[in-house]
Amino acid sequence: MEQKMLNQGELDLSRRDLLMASAATVAASGVASKARAQQAEVPAGAKIGIPAGETSSVSFKVNGQDQTLSVDNRTTLLDALREHLHLTGTKKGCDHGQCGACTVMVDGRRINSCLSLAIMHEGDEVVTIEGLGEPGKLHPMQAAFVKHDGYQCGYCTPGQICSSVAVLEEIKAGMPSHVTGDLTAKVAFSLEEIRERMSGNLCRCGAYSNIVDAIADVAGRPA
Repeated sequence: MEQKMLNQGELDLSRRDLLMASAATVAASGVASKARAQQAEVPAGAKIGIPAGETSSVSFKVNGQDQTLSVDNRTTLLDALREHLHLTGTKKGCDHGQCGACTVMVDGRRINSCLSLAIMHEGDEVVTIEGLGEPGKLHPMQAAFVKHDGYQCGYCTPGQICSSVAVLEEIKAGMPSHVTGDLTAKVAFSLEEIRERMSGNLCRCGAYSNIVDAIADVAGRPA
């Protein structure tokens, strides 16, 4: 087979391409080395990629105790309770405010703690499941959940109980819900009201009927 010979122009072009590729490789290597050197200059323990001054101090009362925390401004109340105060009874479920597992009470009102920043609660009073009762001295709602088997896996139970306690207070205070028929009349306790108000707390095990029975028991009404 006849071998094709490269002319001088083709040789020069190949040599030029080789030199350009080599130069690009050297330049890329230099950029990578500089980046590694800059990383090496960062003091041990320093945060990379987060601007300075990103933390704030927040003081509030949690389960009757004064607490002061220094937290990242982006820290949710849920993470402040779990990661900083180690109150792990409050659960992280969907982290999007859709399941209610993170429900706590702030100044007597229930909220999804995963949707609220910790720094928004300066001076507030927060109550978690740990603040409602304890072994040997259960809150009436906790005792009712045990009595009526209002839980199975138990993951959603802390949020369910905190929400249940707040629901009865809402009805007592005359706060209407979506199913309240007469907004000018006193809000009456009913199973329909309970089901509507508790609809934001999901139970993956399906213990809903027992949860309603527990709430009705505490309210002193027949289930």
